[in-house]
Amino acid sequence: MRRAVCPGSYDPATNGHLDIIERASRLFDEVVVLVGVNKNKKGVFEIEERLEILREITAKLPNVRIDSWEGLLVDYCRANDITAVAKGLRSVSDFDYELQMAQMNRELTGVETLLMANNPAYGFVSSSLVKEVAALGGDIERFVPPVVFDRLSEKFPKLGR
Repeated sequence: MRRAVCPGSYDPATNGHLDIIERASRLFDEVVVLVGVNKNKKGVFEIEERLEILREITAKLPNVRIDSWEGLLVDYCRANDITAVAKGLRSVSDFDYELQMAQMNRELTGVETLLMANNPAYGFVSSSLVKEVAALGGDIERFVPPVVFDRLSEKFPKLGR
């Protein structure tokens, strides 16, 4: 079975994330969307909320599973017999960082990384930018799945439509 992991903070999940998850689900028998846990970092959404949202937005993808992990990604891969990481690239700066991570992961455990060019429609969309615009009341509806927009509207009452 060909298995891959799509790691991230997903705080919040964006249409760019969903695009990469959907495309990876066509390439692999199983895709694990893995929410990284960093207890030193306070997100807009708690880990359980992120997992719930991801389950909802990927429900139509039968070979996608949602999980969370605190620690090294390669340790998760080793513990779950996953041999590939699928990640999206928005820019050259993403490539520089992700290439180093891919090389380190391969050196540590032999896990391969598939770097996928993002859909140009989402090339500028990041979770950080979505949160910043939402906090200031801007319209982020076209950048996130509907359930994410609804949940962000609860967190940011000024959020525009």
